[in-house]
Amino acid sequence: MGESEPDRVAALQAEVDQLKEALFSHAVVDQAIGMMVALGRVTPDQGWQVLKEVSQHTNIKLRHIAELILIWGRCGDIPAEISAELEDALDRYGPAQVPGTEGT
Repeated sequence: MGESEPDRVAALQAEVDQLKEALFSHAVVDQAIGMMVALGRVTPDQGWQVLKEVSQHTNIKLRHIAELILIWGRCGDIPAEISAELEDALDRYGPAQVPGTEGT
């Protein structure tokens, strides 16, 4: 026997909700990668690696790390542990100097 109409509608609504959540999560992570590119002067792939490393070293889900980075961008507040890990990861990937200041 097939699903009843209400069961099918409920299943489809649950799937839509999951897709919306995935889309939102993806947008948050992409925005945080963009911040790493702009502030850390890294490539998008390196920005992704930075987020992954911070997530792994702090045992905090990557999406939550991305959310904390976006809050930091808006408010200037970030937990010290996240800040330290972020700085370490960016040091591994980012340039030693701000572009255009070489030799000055």
